[in-house]
Amino acid sequence: MSDAFHTPAAVDPRLLEVLVCPVTRGRLTYDRDRQELVSRGAKLAYPIRDGVPIMLPEEARKLD
Repeated sequence: MSDAFHTPAAVDPRLLEVLVCPVTRGRLTYDRDRQELVSRGAKLAYPIRDGVPIMLPEEARKLD
């Protein structure tokens, strides 16, 4: 674990193989600095909170 809050330093690569964007069903990339899963196709970034990906489009940040 990476800090006092037990936040994982990285997302398990096996999880990235299984998760897809709920909008496009496309592949996601992990942005470690922002703790987000990014869907370039949907232009959305899904947050990771307490080590849990929040895969709701209404919770995602819109990308430019």
